[in-house]
Amino acid sequence: MEDSIVEKMKENSVTIPIGKLKIEGDLFLLEDAHGIVLFAHGSGSSRFSPRNRYVAKVLNEAGIATLLMDLLTKEEEAVDVSTARFRFNIDLLSQRLIGATEWIKKNPVTRDLALGYFGSSTGAAAALIAAAKLPADIMAVVSRGGRLDLASEYLPRVKAPILCIVGGNDSVVINLNQEAMKHISAEKKLEIVPGASHLFEEPGKLEEVAKLATKWFLQHLRINR
Repeated sequence: MEDSIVEKMKENSVTIPIGKLKIEGDLFLLEDAHGIVLFAHGSGSSRFSPRNRYVAKVLNEAGIATLLMDLLTKEEEAVDVSTARFRFNIDLLSQRLIGATEWIKKNPVTRDLALGYFGSSTGAAAALIAAAKLPADIMAVVSRGGRLDLASEYLPRVKAPILCIVGGNDSVVINLNQEAMKHISAEKKLEIVPGASHLFEEPGKLEEVAKLATKWFLQHLRINR
């Protein structure tokens, strides 16, 4: 990371009110950022996902602010660990993401930033639903191994350009993405990373995801650096 970016970046632990509930997040701000990406993690994960935090770090290095958040409260997470009750409740997760988006829009420090979503696995479905419901606000979406099929009824309503990144060895999700993209009228692109599995755990593969995502957000959040 360049020294100038390091000096200007601030990490803040934040509590985001959503109705009567509160969710926790980590906000990485840059003084001269022109855009911010909100992360929606996959099932059974959290804002501490090492994969999402790596991608967020690369985005920060490119001058893009990020918000990583838990989509469930601590109490809900405790229940979900043993029952998996909430992790596939995509409507609930999308509402939490919308709530966090509204918080970003009202926060004096972030309200003027162009907004994007990065969704992983089931989180990608939540991101697409939220983008469909906030067409005037969301400028770009990136999906990593996304279960786009779980947002099927909302796909035609998505206006934001969407980049879908899928591992070349993840044949099931490749097929799901190819089918889902038939129903998306917005700008769209499918990038298949050769030799990568669903979690992109192979050496160098997550770096490819981060580079592709950064390029997409720099282009569509209209950040010129």
